[in-house]
Amino acid sequence: MRLASKIFLTAALVIVVLAGVGALSLRAVASLVSVNREIAIRAVPALRLTSSAREAMAPLLRLEARAVVLGDPRYAIAWTDMAAKLAADLERLAGYAQGRWEALHLSEASTAFAGYRQVVAEEHALLKRGDRAGALRLTDAEARALAEQVQKSLDNLMASTHTAILGAQAEAARLEAQTWTGVLVALGAAVALALLGTALVARRITRSLDILSGATAEVATGAFRGPLAVRSRDEIGALARSFNSMADQLRRLEETRQEFFAAVAHELRSPLTSIRGAADLLHDNIAGPLTAKQRRLTDIIAQSSARLLGLVNQILEMSRLQAGLVEVQRQPVDLAELVDRAFEELHPRATEAGVTLECERLGIDFMYRGDEERLHQLVVNLGANAIRFTPRGGRVVARVIDAGSEFELQVEDTGVGIPADALPHIFDAYRQAHRERGGTGLGLAIVRGVAEAHGGRVTAESHEGKGSRFTILLPHPISS
Repeated sequence: MRLASKIFLTAALVIVVLAGVGALSLRAVASLVSVNREIAIRAVPALRLTSSAREAMAPLLRLEARAVVLGDPRYAIAWTDMAAKLAADLERLAGYAQGRWEALHLSEASTAFAGYRQVVAEEHALLKRGDRAGALRLTDAEARALAEQVQKSLDNLMASTHTAILGAQAEAARLEAQTWTGVLVALGAAVALALLGTALVARRITRSLDILSGATAEVATGAFRGPLAVRSRDEIGALARSFNSMADQLRRLEETRQEFFAAVAHELRSPLTSIRGAADLLHDNIAGPLTAKQRRLTDIIAQSSARLLGLVNQILEMSRLQAGLVEVQRQPVDLAELVDRAFEELHPRATEAGVTLECERLGIDFMYRGDEERLHQLVVNLGANAIRFTPRGGRVVARVIDAGSEFELQVEDTGVGIPADALPHIFDAYRQAHRERGGTGLGLAIVRGVAEAHGGRVTAESHEGKGSRFTILLPHPISS
């Protein structure tokens, strides 16, 4: 699956979850709207009408009493009008009373009020006939009882309506809480899904890129450790396959180059040895006496052949190190004495260059098991480099340090230093920080190879214009 498809799939899953959140929210909102509509359209008007009817009973009772006691027909007419209005309100309440208890209480109130109206009508009839005493008896007995029944039923109806409102409000609160819970859970799931999908895709990409980056860095240093394992079919997999192809071609090219240099060096070594030997014989007058000019030419031939032979030997040594064919002949070596001998060998060159050589020791016992010849050449290479890049009047210091777990061989100079951009590649073969000062670019590469062949390593520190310090770290016999 391509990376774009993986990212799209992750986004699609998040969108689906968010769509579910939206649908859940809409459903919850619809339920809340329904509950609020029920409260606003039915419960509140019903409560208002019931309260109005309940409050109207007291004026009705007063009008009834005044009509009977005073005998004024105007009170009877006013009572009749108010009673008709109250009856109309009770009929309207029938459209709002939906619950069982609300319908029951409304029915009781309507029945009691109808009886009350009938009794009051009888009172008015008695008053018209002049029987006030009979009207008073009806008022004090039947009319009062029926009015109280109406009031009680209306009170019960108000209580039932209020209970219904509280129930609707509780349902609305429950729906709201349920909605928020669902929304938060769904949003949390969406966020978790998005983070998980993003983390998986990012981890897949970064892990693959880290592997590619590490392999690229190894190839850049000339290490070819085999092809990368490719399991994915996305763009990262295609990139890894392209990298494997490139690395394989570079490996074959490097092998061809090394074989070529080794073959050329090997073929040159014998003729150069013969040329140098012949020059030495001529110099020693074996073929007869030489003139001054002939002797000078013979010296030039000997020096040039010696320089070329040294280069050939370096190329061959580098080839053996790169191929892993160098066998370390370990034997007891006093590192302090080895450094002293190496710097003694460099003394004529340092004197000619006007550079002071110094040797320092930090520790007591410097015995080490290693290849004395190669370690000697290692120190000579570092010292020769330091002399070459140190101006007249400078100094080169060699230190042997017993650091406990390691022996340190340091060569420090007060020379021109190494540019910061060249320092990471200073141990690469055929790389030179200052080409104008000569050299083959193999000396430091051989130093690193010899150190690694002994199980050690080499580091370089430098400040341009102030000097450099090379440190060879060899594992202590006790720690190793």
